[in-house]
Amino acid sequence: MSALSVELLAAAAPPPIADAGHTRLALAALAGIAVIVLLITRWKMHAFLALTIGSGVLGVVAGASLADTVTSFTTGLGSTVASVGTLIALGAILGKLLADSGGADQIVDTILARTGEKRLPWAMALIAGLIGLPLFFEVGIVLLVPVVLLVARRSGQSLVRIGIPALAGLSVMHGLVPPHPGPLAAIDAIHADLGTTLALGVLVALPTLAIAGPLFGRVAAGWVDVTPPDRMTPARASDDLERRPSFAATVGTMLLPVVLMLSKALVDVVVDDKSSLVYRVFDVIGTPLIALLAAVVVAMFTLGRAAGFTKDRISATVDSSLGPIAGILLIVGAGGGFKQTLIDCGVGTMILDWSHGWHISALLLGWLIAVLIRVATGSATVAIISASGLVAPLAATMSGTHTALLVLAVGAGSLFFSHVNDAGFWLVKEYFGMDIPQTLKTWSVMETVISVVALGFVMLLSLVV
Repeated sequence: MSALSVELLAAAAPPPIADAGHTRLALAALAGIAVIVLLITRWKMHAFLALTIGSGVLGVVAGASLADTVTSFTTGLGSTVASVGTLIALGAILGKLLADSGGADQIVDTILARTGEKRLPWAMALIAGLIGLPLFFEVGIVLLVPVVLLVARRSGQSLVRIGIPALAGLSVMHGLVPPHPGPLAAIDAIHADLGTTLALGVLVALPTLAIAGPLFGRVAAGWVDVTPPDRMTPARASDDLERRPSFAATVGTMLLPVVLMLSKALVDVVVDDKSSLVYRVFDVIGTPLIALLAAVVVAMFTLGRAAGFTKDRISATVDSSLGPIAGILLIVGAGGGFKQTLIDCGVGTMILDWSHGWHISALLLGWLIAVLIRVATGSATVAIISASGLVAPLAATMSGTHTALLVLAVGAGSLFFSHVNDAGFWLVKEYFGMDIPQTLKTWSVMETVISVVALGFVMLLSLVV
């Protein structure tokens, strides 16, 4: 199997399954995923519980004892939370400091003040991309909605023309760029290098955002014409503050962890002497935990103190940032448990055995699996975690760059066609005052454009790196 592709279809016909063991494992994997999909979509069960029950069904159908299944699940859950959970928590703290201090509003106001009317959609894409780096998608939407509505009103432009670039900026960052939970979980499952994934993720995200944001927004505005709803104009975080951080300090703080992690990736390539001081220093400060921790500590001063926050106010902000991520941590952890159950039952080995006779890119396979789970469950996080666990064995013989590209392909697939089973669909519908057909024509199609375009850029990169 080459680093670029694995083989999916034999020249004449699909190869027969070699033994009954593989048949049972295939049925077990399908049963586990089917249970998860049904519990989430039909019975509206929380994804954490659905993934937990689905893991049990997977183990039982595969023939593993209940005790072994529980051990596999808890081991995977623990290792995933240990490696990813701290990073999610630090990202949430950084995002909360950015929002509450008025730093996000400062970025918005500064960019919009220097932008002409014709470039407003591009400015909204830039704002959403910057703010979307440390913020979860739902938080970013709540933060940007007042800005999108006000800009649309003042400029007289279509709400869709202004809003689509902002939504695209948040969604692209959510699916492709760590330290968001989905990409982090996929990096952990596939054992990709975070610095390489981050660098390639930014490289894929920028042109994808341009196409799915401002360019598609112009097309979508011709399909749907809605006026900004008056009821959706919440107050901004900085309205009650006497002062707020500077633009330079805010952007510098947000980009600090990205710069540190990219610097480590660059030093790994350039510096040959692994015992040199430069290599050892960047090997430490460029690790995700240290990079994000450094950004949080710096943010307490450049954002919190700059906004006039007292020590107690900063502490309260940090404390309030952790509660809302409990559900995300549990979902990500349960996804890790499901992934480990797949591996321990032998599903990963089964896919690896089958792949020797297939003729399709491993990147395309990962994308397709993520697409199917995304469309079925409505959850990008469940899709990226489940798909990365299934295709992880295919990365064993891949180079570091292609392993990172596999993460991005799965992340792109997890964004495909958001519809009525996705909470984000209803969030966008209500905030923008659209009906269901209008939301499908704008938001759902935009998500599909992001997914397909990102995959295209990933496949192009796989030919040259």
